[in-house]
Amino acid sequence: MKFDTPAGPNPIDRMTVLGQPHNRFEAELKTTGTATYAYEYHNVAPNAAYGYILGAAIAKGRISSIDTRRAEAAPGVLAVITHRNAGPLGVGKFYVQRMLAAPDVDHYHQPVAVVVAETFEQARAASSLIRVDYARSPGRFDLAEQLDSAPVAPQMEFGGPTETQVGDFDQAFAAAEVKVDETYTVPDQAHAMMEPHATIATWDGDRVTCWTSIQQMNWGTRDLGLILGIPRENVRLISPFIGGGFGGKGTVQSDLVLAAVAARMVRRPVKIALQRPIMFNNTIHRPKTIQRIRLGATRDGRLTAVGHESWSGNLAGGRTEPTTLSTRSLYAGANRMTAVRLATLDLAEGNAMRAPGEAPGLMALEIAMDEMAEKLGMDPVEFRVLNDTQVDPENADRPFSSRPFVECLRTGAKRFGWSMRKTGTGQVRDGDWLIGMGMAGAIRGAPISKAGARVRLDRQGMLTVETDMTDLGTGSYTIVQQTAAEMMGLPIERVVAKLGDSSFPETPGSGGQQGAPSVTAGVYAACTKLRAVVAQRLGFNTAQAEFIGGEVRSGNRRALLASAAADGDLVAEDIMEFGDLAKRLAIQTFGAHFSEVGVDVYTGEIRVRRMLAVCAAGRILNPKTARSQVIGGMTMGIGAALMEEMVVDKRSGFFVNHDLAGYEVPVHADIPHLEAVFLDEVDPAISPVKAKGVGELGLTGVAPAVANAVYNATGVRVRQYPITLEKLLDQLPHRE
Repeated sequence: MKFDTPAGPNPIDRMTVLGQPHNRFEAELKTTGTATYAYEYHNVAPNAAYGYILGAAIAKGRISSIDTRRAEAAPGVLAVITHRNAGPLGVGKFYVQRMLAAPDVDHYHQPVAVVVAETFEQARAASSLIRVDYARSPGRFDLAEQLDSAPVAPQMEFGGPTETQVGDFDQAFAAAEVKVDETYTVPDQAHAMMEPHATIATWDGDRVTCWTSIQQMNWGTRDLGLILGIPRENVRLISPFIGGGFGGKGTVQSDLVLAAVAARMVRRPVKIALQRPIMFNNTIHRPKTIQRIRLGATRDGRLTAVGHESWSGNLAGGRTEPTTLSTRSLYAGANRMTAVRLATLDLAEGNAMRAPGEAPGLMALEIAMDEMAEKLGMDPVEFRVLNDTQVDPENADRPFSSRPFVECLRTGAKRFGWSMRKTGTGQVRDGDWLIGMGMAGAIRGAPISKAGARVRLDRQGMLTVETDMTDLGTGSYTIVQQTAAEMMGLPIERVVAKLGDSSFPETPGSGGQQGAPSVTAGVYAACTKLRAVVAQRLGFNTAQAEFIGGEVRSGNRRALLASAAADGDLVAEDIMEFGDLAKRLAIQTFGAHFSEVGVDVYTGEIRVRRMLAVCAAGRILNPKTARSQVIGGMTMGIGAALMEEMVVDKRSGFFVNHDLAGYEVPVHADIPHLEAVFLDEVDPAISPVKAKGVGELGLTGVAPAVANAVYNATGVRVRQYPITLEKLLDQLPHRE
């Protein structure tokens, strides 16, 4: 099916099942511990051996020698794999990291060996017997030292243009009546998902099957094939349940590659889980950014110059962090300039983490907007409303498909009680606590990609949907069931969703906030084809047939849906493909975040007291699971604002706090009641389902809303995240 014109009325619009707050299909499985994660399959690959990865003890250099003899002779050891016997290993298409030091070492904890043994304990013990001698080389570990030499990042497939110019920014900024020119820093951040990266691999001839924790099946099969040097068709990945990913499991990581290599070598299944202390330096992370924002405005508050320059670092050939994405689309301004520069650093690879680009970009832009509003003497909400635009700021001929940004701002301000906010700083006390309010706008792209599904109707009237879409805990199973149920006129209990198997029809998987709109469009296409098959089988006119309450109806005639499959299962498969609407229209999601914080006047301790998110993301497929996604994003944003920082040892080149003891993330006691509100919106330009993703919108804008609230409470402007108490303590207002 091809989608190339805005959607009109269709069966989805009934919203009898879709759009309702159904419980997640897998909730009971997860809460009772019966959902099976990648490492927990005990019967699919009998007699599995265990692999244990030894990471490099240096950040840059070369393996001079490696002695594995004692490890190979240890009890239970089946093999020790290094660059000497692993065979050639390539590189995937999305990540540039090499999965084995061979013998050059690119970053700390890059795998140098894998021990395979009968038990995990034997493999771990034997790894300590490997002796590795290194020749160290000087490394580049400090982004700040590379600012002057870092070039504009090369253009890549994702992230938009790395340099843009509209009008004459330099002249407009120089002439601006009111200016902001500040630099903001967002540190390296870890995905820190609960479930570690894990894989069980087994070979059947020249074909490999892996039970693994991965978000995007199509990228995974492609990249594993490229790395192993085998056809993509010879790779099968299975990942029905994922314990969190946040982009860190987008495609192939070292557990998947090395489990497959080890299983091929020992000729039996091998399972590998990355131990927690190795994950931070071994896998990808959100890279540090240093961002300069320059805003120029007239005295009445209209932006005339918008400039955003950003620096990040990565391994050679790696991607930049596209922080300017949000700046390019969120506010009006005739004269504009953006540039992202990329330094080469010898740290673990920086790559996609929830809302790549927009999340760290807005952490800078939305503080700068707050600073400009203060200089203008304007309310921060009204300043943003004044600079709204209904067309792409870089292309006036490209309107937004929908843009209820002002409604998000107005709704949020009213619900949050924004009118009670004091304009001056440090004016509200509650005992020892200084109280402040802050807000920020939010934007996140609404991509959608080709997606397929297969649907099967049996004689009992049960409908089975198969698609390779994955579920990170986001509710993918449930929205797939809801979409199919709505299309076929069935209760949700009559639909079974089977996900997370690369042998099923292809989708873009879970990533980039495109999973939900894409997979539901694919299910829509497959069900449309099945409706035609059913109608034909029952003798109905396809265009007139209605599917309601387990029946097919037309005029006065009715037939049970199940009767169409009386002589055997009916199967339909289709792919939803998309035309050029996304090029002709700017398609985005929008939001506004409001925060109230308390800061202890004596200790500088910061407590978030309440938060509100107002989101516009097209049709909401399931308000319960969507709310869960948004408050999860808000929690993550609080962590980014106040806690999260991977600290670099700039002498030795590694992230020091590489575990969940040293890397701070929010816990229950840190999080107050969070409120999420969705505007009643549909966007017919995105798909027949008229829904957009929401999982990343809930994060963008949260951290700066907290930062702006801290400033309102204390009068201390912190431009280097995270906002920790030592950055406040000596600047707090006079303590009475």
